Formats: sequence, structure tokens, C-alpha cells
Amino acid sequence: MSNNTLTITDNRTGQTYEVPINDETIKAIDLRQVRVQADDFGLMTYDPGFTNTASCKSRITYIDGDKGILEYRGYPIEQLAEQSSFLEVAYLLIFGVLPTVDQLAHWEQRIMRHTYIHENLTDLLKTFRYDAHPMGILVSAIAAMSTLHPEAKQVHDSEVRLKQIYRILGKLPTVAAFAYRHRIGRPYNYPDSTLGYAGNFLYMLDFMGQSNYQVNPVLAHALDVLFILHADHEQNCSTSAMRGIASSEADPYSSMAGAAAALYGPLHGGANEAVLRMLREIGSVANIPGFIERVKKREVRLMGFGHRVYKNYDPRARIIKKIAYEVFEVTQKNPLLDIAIELERIALEDDYFISRKLYPNVDFYSGIIYQAMGFPEDMFPVLFALGRAPGWLAQWVEMVDDPDQKISRPRQIYLGERGRDYVAMERR
Repeated sequence: MSNNTLTITDNRTGQTYEVPINDETIKAIDLRQVRVQADDFGLMTYDPGFTNTASCKSRITYIDGDKGILEYRGYPIEQLAEQSSFLEVAYLLIFGVLPTVDQLAHWEQRIMRHTYIHENLTDLLKTFRYDAHPMGILVSAIAAMSTLHPEAKQVHDSEVRLKQIYRILGKLPTVAAFAYRHRIGRPYNYPDSTLGYAGNFLYMLDFMGQSNYQVNPVLAHALDVLFILHADHEQNCSTSAMRGIASSEADPYSSMAGAAAALYGPLHGGANEAVLRMLREIGSVANIPGFIERVKKREVRLMGFGHRVYKNYDPRARIIKKIAYEVFEVTQKNPLLDIAIELERIALEDDYFISRKLYPNVDFYSGIIYQAMGFPEDMFPVLFALGRAPGWLAQWVEMVDDPDQKISRPRQIYLGERGRDYVAMERR
């Protein structure tokens, strides 16, 4: 008997089964052989939220939540945030290697060339109500792009796929900026590719015809780093949605619209908004001890702490805290930062939170930075989507090329009625 197996004894029948172990996993389908009667369906696993079920094999992002490690294609997030750019990281995620100087220049040129959107899409954006949520506009616009680029349905053609990657990465900031300008009733600013990825986005958001307008390089760099930190994060809700929709061979625009819709949910893309609401509720540093006691009594939740994956300090939170100080050197200091820093200090010294492995995550400081840069809170999930786009695309490409992947179709445990006869209306 191989040592690399799992032996299962079914106490209902006394039968023993040997299941192979590969990469620290067993195939769920191997459990189907465990049955009482020959015509039984067989054993399944029950895992709401997929907390311990792997849906794919991936070479993109590695996370060790217990040790607080996050790597893109093997490179530590700390090194990438310090030394790389967002578009370089996007190249790394999608192609698996860091680009050469010439490769990066070509990559950036091709993406920035696609920052203009079709005027039909511009007209569509103008039809939304003045108070439409920017994330709702973004989801709708991404879906609409599939009608403008019908060749995107050729998902197994690598050249066609690459063209859509250029288009999506180039056009998303433009759609996001137009959604923002639509919300505040200002005319759209068309892209300026000479300003770089983050710089161009800030320009489209802020430019008001000033003759001496310049994008602040500190804010552009901060946004670039924030995009890097959000670029991919394994099989989270939105990435899983991207893969699930794409498994039917839907085009990447339709798949990404679904991913963005998943990100729209407050439990995924809205966490940093919840942190801001919490900090405002606390109000001042003096109120923190009382708030901490309320958390311990489970009267309120401590937002921005803890993570489904990380049981240690989220490595992205350390980086983003440093970025916060750089941003506040340029913008007016946000009084919520003092509350956040003191709240973090107290929580990290309190056995209640330490024993529960509740450490700050990336959302704890990101909302404060976005607010300091002038973004309204309903733009936060949009910014998250811009950063996550290359991760979604990398996961899409990997899934399309993976021979093991099939159309997504989870099983269920049926608990409803069986064998009922129809009752005529007059007899009910």
C-alpha cells in the first residue's frame, strides 16, 4: 500500500477504500466509490463557501495565511510594491515572467493605445441616472464591451485573447473615470497616454481645463502601489466568479462583468467603506478603549481586522500603512488616521485579538488613503476592480488553457420533498 494515500473505512458497511493523495489533496470524485448500495450515488463533500475545497490548480498567486506571505508568480508582494509598477506586475501575472525593458515598453504602449473607448459606449454611459452608482455603471459597461468586440468569443485563439487583454486593461480606467465624472455632472476628459497608467486615470478624473494642470507624482505612485496590492489574491469570490463564468467559454468581457458584480458586494469590495464608517463612529482617540470593550462584548464588529485566509498580519497592510503617510504629506492629514493607528496599536497588544489571530488587513488603511485623495466612497470598489483586472485576466487565461478544467457545476444536497402528486387548483 502506498504511503501517499488516504485509507477510508466506511463504518456503515465495514468496507475500506484507498484514495490517492496528490499535492496535499484528494479528488472529490474519488469519494463517489464510497457507497452502501451499488446503485447509490456515492459520497460527496459538503463545503459551503468552499472553505476547504480547491477548484483548480494555479501557478499565479501563492498565499501562506499563517505566515503572512503573499507572492505573485513567486515574487514577494513587498518587493513588487517597492520596485515594480502596476503594468509590470500585470505582465508578470498574465505571462508568468518579469518583462525585459523592450517587452515592458511594448506592453505599456499597447495598453495605453487602447485607453480610448468606442463612442457608442460613451453614449451608453450618458444614459445612466445622475446618481447611478459608479460600480453599477462599470459592471454594465464591461458587459456592453462584449457587443463591441464580438471576436472575443474566440477564447481559444491566443492572439484574439491577447487583444482583449490590451483592450480591457486600457479601457477600464477610462470607463471608471467617465462613470465618476458622470456622477458629478462634469464633461468627460479623454485619455492622455503620455501620463502613464495611474497618472492618466487621475487626469481623467480631475482635469478642469487648467493651463498649468499636473498630476501629483506622489498620488499617482500611491495609486499604482494600491493597484499592485489588489492585483490578485488567489480564488476569492470575484476571481472564482470569473473562472466559473469563463468555464462555459463565455467571452472575457461577460466573465469580467460577473467578476465585477461579485466584487460589488459589500462583503468583498466594500470592506474599506465599512472601516471608514467604523472610524467615524469611534470619533476620537479617546473613545477607542470603550469601542474595544464593545467589540469584546460582540456589540460591534472590528472592521478591517481578520481575514478568511490570513491568520497573521496581512503583508499588504504593512505596505499600505507606509503609503498612507506618503499621501498625507501631499494631502491634508485625515483625522481618521490617528484613530486608525491607535486602534491598531491597542488591538495588536490585546490578548483578545491576538488569540483570535485578528490582525489588520489591506482594507484597514486603503479607504483612508482613497478618502484623502478625494475619492467618494462609492468609487472604492471601482478602484478595487481596476487593480484586480490583471489578476482576473491571468486567471481566465490559465483556466482556458487548463486541460483539467470543465464547465463549473457544483453539486447540491437535496433536502426537499419527493414523490408528490399534483393537486388540482380547486382541491387545494
